[in-house]
Amino acid sequence: KQILVLGLDGAGKTSILHSLATNHVKRSMAPTEGFNAICINTEESQMEFLEIGGSESLRSYWKMYLPKVLLLVYVVDSADHARLPMAKQLLHQLIQNNSTLPVVVLANKQDLEGAYCITDIHDALALSDIGDERKMFLIGTHVAEDGSEISSSMKDAKELIGTLVLETQ
Repeated sequence: KQILVLGLDGAGKTSILHSLATNHVKRSMAPTEGFNAICINTEESQMEFLEIGGSESLRSYWKMYLPKVLLLVYVVDSADHARLPMAKQLLHQLIQNNSTLPVVVLANKQDLEGAYCITDIHDALALSDIGDERKMFLIGTHVAEDGSEISSSMKDAKELIGTLVLETQ
């Protein structure tokens, strides 16, 4: 069972995965062409993350992997205001047929000037329309300078994901 990591191209999925895996920041500038799989071991569990690229040509694959996963991590670029409606539409389409899949939304790039705050992201993605049955979380994250330790919000995200994985297994 895997954790699926999705979001539009450029949202920061790969950088987040590397940071979660190593506890150190490694920014990735190249878009993921296809898939990216990373295993992260914690004291409690082994988590297998599968990231699928967010470019339009790869989005058709997203739904195929959804039934096989424990958890969806959906990454949005908090500073990319123009593409938030598209991010919202894709998220809602993904989860409409799976009312129990837990979702962790990472509002990434919170450190950028002009980034929407968490409440604005919550509204822009219409997260209150997603339903009460589902476990859903929204965490603001950012990947700072290369080589530095990950932020406390990234540590919180990692801990939350680990807890959800243990609960759903």
